[in-house]
Amino acid sequence: MEKAQQLNPATLAFMGDAVYGLLVRQKLCEISRPSGELHSRSVKLVNATAQAKSFKIIEPMLSENELAVFKRGRNAHTSSTPKNSTNGEYHTATGLETLFGFLYLDKQFERMNELFSVIWNDFSDNI
Repeated sequence: MEKAQQLNPATLAFMGDAVYGLLVRQKLCEISRPSGELHSRSVKLVNATAQAKSFKIIEPMLSENELAVFKRGRNAHTSSTPKNSTNGEYHTATGLETLFGFLYLDKQFERMNELFSVIWNDFSDNI
């Protein structure tokens, strides 16, 4: 999408939520386990607390533009309230989803996969 930079952060986060979840599921499919177990593992990785930790892992790698996109998402007003996380974790997770949504819609697939690989390598120690 040519104008991904101009999209509302909530729209980018909406897309990023799906993209991030798909990336996790794609990696989990490489593990030979029953689907119920794969689902349980996915839930542990795709939630505000885990995504906030994920952001901390990749934060030093982000460009100024990527960090600005993240901050737009983190600082955006949301009508949702976190269920099993803190407000800070929830907003950080929204920022991460905004970044992944932006990278996907901006067709920066190589960069998106690079960042996710770093996150996954950290996660894989716990899987």
